Amino acid sequence: MLCRIAAARADARVRPLFGLAILVLITLAPALARADVILHAFNWRYADVTARADQIRDAGYRVVLVAPAYKSQGSAWWARYQPQDYRVIEHPLGNSESFKAMVSALAQRGIRTYADVIFNHMANEAAQRSDLNYPGSAVLADYAARSSYFSRQRLFGNLSNGLFSQWDFGPAQCITDYSNVFQVTTYRLCGGGGDPGLPDLVANDWVVGQQQAYLQALKTIGVKGYRVDAAKHMPVSHINRVFTSTIKSGMHVFGEVITGGGAGESEYENFLRPYLTNTDHGAYDFPLFNTLRGAFGFGGSLSSLVDPLATGQALQPSRAVTFTVTHDIPNNAGFRYLIMDPTDETLAYAYVMGRDGGVPMVYSDNNESGDNRWRNAWSRSDIKGMVRFHNAAQGSDMQVLSHGSCHLVFRRGSLGIVGINKCGSTVNASVNMNNSVLWWNTNYTDTLGSGNVVRITGSPYTFSLPPRGARMWLRP
Repeated sequence: MLCRIAAARADARVRPLFGLAILVLITLAPALARADVILHAFNWRYADVTARADQIRDAGYRVVLVAPAYKSQGSAWWARYQPQDYRVIEHPLGNSESFKAMVSALAQRGIRTYADVIFNHMANEAAQRSDLNYPGSAVLADYAARSSYFSRQRLFGNLSNGLFSQWDFGPAQCITDYSNVFQVTTYRLCGGGGDPGLPDLVANDWVVGQQQAYLQALKTIGVKGYRVDAAKHMPVSHINRVFTSTIKSGMHVFGEVITGGGAGESEYENFLRPYLTNTDHGAYDFPLFNTLRGAFGFGGSLSSLVDPLATGQALQPSRAVTFTVTHDIPNNAGFRYLIMDPTDETLAYAYVMGRDGGVPMVYSDNNESGDNRWRNAWSRSDIKGMVRFHNAAQGSDMQVLSHGSCHLVFRRGSLGIVGINKCGSTVNASVNMNNSVLWWNTNYTDTLGSGNVVRITGSPYTFSLPPRGARMWLRP
């Protein structure tokens, strides 16, 4: 939804706690068998993903979410979220040929490609023409004039004909009440000032058939997962018609359903809960994200991160895609308030990639927002250390060893320990080790590059957590 707002508008133009010896065992649903870290290569050229394939593999990523793959125009990032035609891939970031080369290069290195899918709407082209024929006469003329080139870019279908017409769209009405489920899932997202908004597709047989053909074409190329953009704005019945069991077989499907919290919060109850109840898809874990913001914010407590699932403030591990920032947050003025303090975001990443549950996602852009903060974030040494910890600890149980308003310490099986301190003074957390599964007389070394070592030689053991810092200790 967030990227649609920008697109439509643009088109219109504490003090530390010491000595706690609390052992809290977290009971979680079974973790995903393949909860590999996703690199969101936001707005990267497909050729750049290919060129960095070795580095991506060596950094420990096993999944890359790439830019939407279809026909779109315009250089702005949000233009990628305004489809003109599903039948070919062509836009400033690449075409079908470079997309296929990228998927192949990643697969050769054991990395899966996920596609960003936009099925709710087509491009807002009201400033260019009044009809709802897609991809439009100018694009069809270009297909004919460069038939040899476009025959190589074609994924499916007959490019001599249009894809959609006026009969494939809902009413030209703008959403005015974002708490109204009918409006949110039926009407258009508009930018104001008379902007007619992004034309919403309806789930008739033709639309559903074309969307299925598109997904199948991507699957044939080798795509292994789909991120469903603006799922909040699609009736669940539409989503379920498109995503058949055949299309979903062997695929990771997850939707973007934005909420301001978890159980009890109105958006969660009106949109995300019904989505989870009526599909078997995963979803962005906005409940956990809002829990993280509260925990790391002023007056918040890291004790709220002990087991947010138990209070409905995190999604079931098998359904969750976890994050600390999405591409919409820094790139849309209306959502920039969700940006976390840089240090808090790093500490939140340590939690997300250290915990048991969910599929972590790392966002890395080309400075589209102008913050110069997430450019090459994927290759930061601390982030790579977190990925290394996550990969080593996958499948291991999680137990909280100590927690308080400032700090959280938990173990992952006997393999690793995570310690986080959000406050400005050192926290020394003393933990009884007499019944711990952690190994004694063994070096657990911080993967984040500090060189710090935990070596348990007796009980209790005191974990020293630096101010505003995190440690992710792994044993050999």
